[in-house]
Amino acid sequence: MTLLRADPVLAVHDLDRAAEWFTRILNCTVTEPDPGNWAFCSAGSVTFRLGRCPESLPASDLGDHSYIAYLTVAGIDEYHRRALAEGADILKPPTIEPWGRREMGLRSPDGHRFMLSEPL
Repeated sequence: MTLLRADPVLAVHDLDRAAEWFTRILNCTVTEPDPGNWAFCSAGSVTFRLGRCPESLPASDLGDHSYIAYLTVAGIDEYHRRALAEGADILKPPTIEPWGRREMGLRSPDGHRFMLSEPL
C-alpha cells in the first residue's frame, strides 16, 4: 500500500472569491469540474478542492488554530512578497525554525490556515 498524494477539500462560502485567492496568493491554476459548486486549484503536485458551502460555518468562526495544509515550497520569499503585495492575511512571516525549515503562515478569506515551508 502506498499513499500517493493528498488533496485538501475545503468548504468555502464564495467559490469565486476563494478560487481567486488561490490564484493570486498561491499561484494556482483553476479548473471547474462542476461550475458554481466545485473549483480545483492546482499548483505543482498540489490540488485544493474547493466546494461551495454557503450554509456551512466558516473556518474563521470555528476558533480552531490548526492548519489545513503544510505546503513544502521553493521560493518562500517570493510567496511572502506576493502575499504582502496582495494584502493577504499573513499569520507568520518567513521564520527559521529549529527543525531546519523556514515557515510562513497564511489565512484564506474563509479562515483556512496554511503553513508554507522551505528547507534551509
